[in-house]
Amino acid sequence: MTHEERQALIAQYQAGYEEVARSLEGFPEAALSEHPLPGKWSAREIVQHLADSEMNSAIRLRKLLTEENPQIQGYDQEDYARRLGYNERDIAPALDALRGARATSAQLLERMTDDDWSRAGTHSESGRYTAEDWLRIYADHAHNHAAQIRRLRETLQP
Repeated sequence: MTHEERQALIAQYQAGYEEVARSLEGFPEAALSEHPLPGKWSAREIVQHLADSEMNSAIRLRKLLTEENPQIQGYDQEDYARRLGYNERDIAPALDALRGARATSAQLLERMTDDDWSRAGTHSESGRYTAEDWLRIYADHAHNHAAQIRRLRETLQP
């Protein structure tokens, strides 16, 4: 990955929270838990997922930066959603968690050296996992879910 590619992904990552916040503007509170698209999460579930995913990703990045050959543990996002009551919880704390985890991780991304970017561990589901892999995944993650929230809102509108 070139320096320019990395910087573009960092900028995309940094914009992720705002993209999610914008996607929720005007979303009716009463509709946050609705499932207008069969088999897809509600907006409330998406926001809760983003918070949990972001907290996990923050730990993953820190493990990559501080441990030798860290073990990066995968998790079952559907199990999280079910067991942690995603569709029954207020999204405000989840949005705070998303914003905070992204902001603190962005601080780390800005100060990483070339050696930091080359660090790697082993992901329990996908094998070798580098800081660059981390960035590729999470730069896009919030944006993809913001687009899902927009599709949900469009589906709910008469």
